[in-house]
Amino acid sequence: MTSTASAHQPRIDPALVDPAVVASSDLVDLLAAICDIPSVSGAETALADAIERVLRAQPHLDVLRDGDAVVARTRLGRARRVVVAGHIDTVPLTTDPPNLPTRLEGEGGDAVLHGRGTVDMKGGVAVMLALAVELGRPGREPAADLTWVFYDHEEVESALNGLGRVVRNHPDLLAGDFAILGEPSEAGIEGGCNGTLRVDVRTTGVAAHSARAWTGANAIHAAAPVLARLAAYEPRDVEVDGLVYREGMNAVGISGGIAGNVIPDACTVTVNYRFAPSRSVAEAEAHVRELFDGFDVVVTDAAGGARPGLDDPLAAEFVDAVLATTGGAPRPKYGWTDVARFAELGVPAVNFGPGDPLLAHKDDERLPVAQLAACRDALRTWLLGSG
Repeated sequence: MTSTASAHQPRIDPALVDPAVVASSDLVDLLAAICDIPSVSGAETALADAIERVLRAQPHLDVLRDGDAVVARTRLGRARRVVVAGHIDTVPLTTDPPNLPTRLEGEGGDAVLHGRGTVDMKGGVAVMLALAVELGRPGREPAADLTWVFYDHEEVESALNGLGRVVRNHPDLLAGDFAILGEPSEAGIEGGCNGTLRVDVRTTGVAAHSARAWTGANAIHAAAPVLARLAAYEPRDVEVDGLVYREGMNAVGISGGIAGNVIPDACTVTVNYRFAPSRSVAEAEAHVRELFDGFDVVVTDAAGGARPGLDDPLAAEFVDAVLATTGGAPRPKYGWTDVARFAELGVPAVNFGPGDPLLAHKDDERLPVAQLAACRDALRTWLLGSG
């Protein structure tokens, strides 16, 4: 087969995401249109407007907008309600090489769509949007009532998270018996998620002219033991309810100094700890403080993980349906996702979406388009038959 590579020209205008054609459009066209509306965290309004326009055009959906989060719900009187959620923001774009607009390489079932957001997580958002338009129409009624949540600010600190804002402002909108996060999982199920803790480890010194360094104390040099402890740290593999989660402790930033001829009097090493869901945030913080005993440690962001919860009856039912459709056995989610937020609400949740999570945030983010249809078909079949 001859491989082709070109900027993808979707039939859907990215500026409009025309509601009239979303239902009948090719999923690749829909995904390209969604990706080609840039939506870096904090700049999601244009994409939220497009999604809202599509959803408000559907008579079977009640729609609410909260900031740049859009929630759409069916009211079919079903005994159960399933929440399907996904974030619409991405990490920043690259310019060399540019990762927007999208481009399609290959043909047919072997085609791959390249571009920012294809994996994390606009592939899942495209599946959600297509099914939100389809399911609930006459003749296509799902067995459970459905809530579709498209939200902002997931890729930044948890205090800004759009789903968290909806929880605070409209907690009733997220009530449900089961939730599915469209996070990338290669069309298989990833249970639970690791927690995340970010801290600043700070050192201090005494400023001085660099030509007379002996009159000062270098705060950056004082951070050497912090880096040494991180380099020697051995992260754990932790089994939780049958899934093995891999932890990690890493420096993700370092800053200090004010000029090229001044001995720095302050230095900050930013550390991110990804911890298994068997640990609470408080236990994770205690572990980090123990590791950096003797240093000033300030917590800047924290979010607890979520246990797999695959023994919940609806979760087990969904696992069976996915296994029958895609054959993907459940795996742990190493990153943090909003399954943790649903767990706090008492709603069992799993991650299920197209895309390799190892490509999330990569400059060469790309999605095999066959996974789009696989996820849509598995989710559609289960939603039409669950109950």
